[in-house]
Amino acid sequence: MHETLQFLSRHGYAVIFAWVCAEQAGVPVPAIPMLLAAGALAGAGRMNPVAAAGLAVIGSLVSDSLWFSLGRTRGIRVLKLLCRISLEPDSCVRNTQGVFAKHGARTLLAAKFVPGLGAAAAPLAGVVRMPLWRFLLFDTLGASLWASAYVTAGFVFSDQLEVVVMRGGRLGADFLALMAVACAAFIAWKFTRRRRFLAELRQARITPEELHDMIQNGRDVVVVDLRHLLSVEADPELIPGAKWIDPENLRAQTEALPRDREVILYCA
Repeated sequence: MHETLQFLSRHGYAVIFAWVCAEQAGVPVPAIPMLLAAGALAGAGRMNPVAAAGLAVIGSLVSDSLWFSLGRTRGIRVLKLLCRISLEPDSCVRNTQGVFAKHGARTLLAAKFVPGLGAAAAPLAGVVRMPLWRFLLFDTLGASLWASAYVTAGFVFSDQLEVVVMRGGRLGADFLALMAVACAAFIAWKFTRRRRFLAELRQARITPEELHDMIQNGRDVVVVDLRHLLSVEADPELIPGAKWIDPENLRAQTEALPRDREVILYCA
């Protein structure tokens, strides 16, 4: 935090705009410490908190508008690309679609406070063809709440942040090394768990080509489309003869699936 305060103090408001714009574009540079530092500098009378929050909102809107446009032109593939680099790539698409389907444009109000959802909400708004004015309205409100919350927190707790900075400086490199090891261990655990899951999944997996051959050869199979409704609306094509079931209702509809035939499930 001490280095962040010094860096922000030297380079001013342009850093806030560029930093937030880069984070929302997908660059792994967390903007929250920068917003907290801006609030702390505002508490010391060295920065205008309204201007700092305002530039953060503008930077966020620039990147979000780009993702929104890509979502409209590229469809669900953009969301898959974003989720592929997340720590939960297998559930990212489904979770994001579930939240968006339930809350609609209101998702944009809180998206930036939820890890993973902030990056995916803007392109998904484009995928579902949300009107541009509605997207800009809710995204501006959400970005304003997000930026104002952290700048205000930095402003209110500026004295406490200074104490944290001083104590963190005393702990030195040992504390940073401990944090780095903890983060690396968490990522390694998530990676190992995912690899184990994929290994189990491959045992009962077939390729699209294999399914095509089964259908062409007259195999009596039941194909179930488990894509989320938003994915179906974005790409309405179905495998011939497939039956669509809302994944939220799969457990309730398992009795309707035949027990004497092979059942093939597929999703996004």
